[in-house]
Amino acid sequence: MPFYPVTSPDVTSGCAEDAALGLLGQAGVIAVRVADLASPARQGLGKDDRTALVAAGAGRIRPGNLVVWLKPVAVTRAVVRRDGRVQAAGHPADHARLGVAEERLDELAGRPGVIDEIARTVTLDGRVKGAARRAMSPALAIRFTVLMTLVPDAGYAEVLDILLGDLVVVPWQRPYRVPTAAVACTWREALGPAPLERLQDLVLAGIDGEHRSRDYRAVTVGDLEAGSIDGSLIRVPDSPANRAAFGSAGTADDSSPFPQLRELRISAASTRATFGAVTGPAGAGGGRDKGEAEQVLLDKALKDYGYLFTPWRLWVMDRNFPGVARIKAMLQAGTHVLIRVRDGITLRRAGDFLPDGSYLAQVSGGGITLTVRVIEYTVTVAGRDAPELFCLITDLHDHAAYPARLLARAYHWRWIGSETCLKEAKSAISGAGPSTGPMLRSCSPALVAQEHAAWVIAVELARATARAAAAVAVPARKGRRAGQPVHPREISFTAARRVVIASIRAGAATASLPAQMIIARREHILAGLARRRIQVDRCRHRDRKTKARPAFPPGGPRLATRTAPAEISICKPLTA
Repeated sequence: MPFYPVTSPDVTSGCAEDAALGLLGQAGVIAVRVADLASPARQGLGKDDRTALVAAGAGRIRPGNLVVWLKPVAVTRAVVRRDGRVQAAGHPADHARLGVAEERLDELAGRPGVIDEIARTVTLDGRVKGAARRAMSPALAIRFTVLMTLVPDAGYAEVLDILLGDLVVVPWQRPYRVPTAAVACTWREALGPAPLERLQDLVLAGIDGEHRSRDYRAVTVGDLEAGSIDGSLIRVPDSPANRAAFGSAGTADDSSPFPQLRELRISAASTRATFGAVTGPAGAGGGRDKGEAEQVLLDKALKDYGYLFTPWRLWVMDRNFPGVARIKAMLQAGTHVLIRVRDGITLRRAGDFLPDGSYLAQVSGGGITLTVRVIEYTVTVAGRDAPELFCLITDLHDHAAYPARLLARAYHWRWIGSETCLKEAKSAISGAGPSTGPMLRSCSPALVAQEHAAWVIAVELARATARAAAAVAVPARKGRRAGQPVHPREISFTAARRVVIASIRAGAATASLPAQMIIARREHILAGLARRRIQVDRCRHRDRKTKARPAFPPGGPRLATRTAPAEISICKPLTA
């Protein structure tokens, strides 16, 4: 007779298994008396000991009994050998997942199993041929490449250890060993860049859709959402192929220690989420300077991501002047711009100064003339003036709806939306290559393209996890943000990245576990991340901007930092 009350469902209809999976999903942990554990192998454990222990009696657990607490790793059909050994049917690659990050991926894409869907369409090249079952699969190779870009200090073998986790200790029907680094390299080459680039497109489109459906604005520019566009350089290993494909910036003879990939990133200023990313050569090797190289990428972005340039978005850009023709192309797409103008750009004033101190002017180039509104201002911090004049141009001519001071304050978010966004993203690849700074690992242009797409995916899934955590976060009970909803930018990106890695390592989401268990684990993970907040809007200012952490020794010089609100003074004409 049973020791515990149970229901007796119709076994022939499979309801018994469904009921048991439902219980497993609710509890998540299994308790078995140690005394009830037994080996099913009739001759004991011999040379081939790949078997799971079984619960021989399932006796009643009483106070003081020694109990083993079991965390489910996978749910599979059993394979029972002639000698009684119990093993798992299937393959570890069918169960490995990217934890909470993959759940967010499926939500952004709007359908489950996106990676497996893409993997089924992959045609492998190189040394991986045929359809034989191997230690890796296309889906596992895609997940491995994405995870690789979140753990820069881990080698290929360690990345696979994190991804497969406890699945490797399951006694599978066929003996399984974690693939070596050489095998991982071979599969990356066989996979090519196309699957990761397709996955990147799905992720970025999903992020755009999420931002369209929710108002994440931390800064309001009238009725517009502020976005940011800026370029960056990412070092790649110094192989002849990379040197020829990408060149390097800053040296006319292309003699820098490492080649560099140039990237132009389109991001949301408030959440730092990436909407689009295009890449190309560094620029100097092809005779182009930084500005020219980024202008070529902006042309590509307008073509590849035209759907981003909507009438309800304002794109903030720095002094790498895109040129009048490109500004016109952006405006013809229906969007709005706020661009800082560098020295040497001629602005011909057209009319009197407006009440807010701005004025209309004409800017020409390439046979095109545009009428823009100009905002000139200075910044004072703690009584000290910044040593430069800020000059912005915009297509927003309505000074009543978009006052000069409002636009001047909006320009500050370019730093948050681009520089902070890129600095966070590069922290995920710092130390990955032979250089101590942010660097990709791949030694060929095709694998650089693959790794770059995987890096964008991984970083954005970490940010998507942070947004999900902010949605369930409890507002602070005290302090200056007491009672206010938690904004995604308050959730630490570093904490989100580590939570994603930890959820993968702990097997927080696999294909075969009950949905209830996956949901419960996800809620627990997000609730923990929701408490990992950072202080925002601290009004900290430095005399010199830094894009990398200074490597000063302890007790060495530090950059002077002041904490004070910035005071904006719009430059207005002197009146009699």
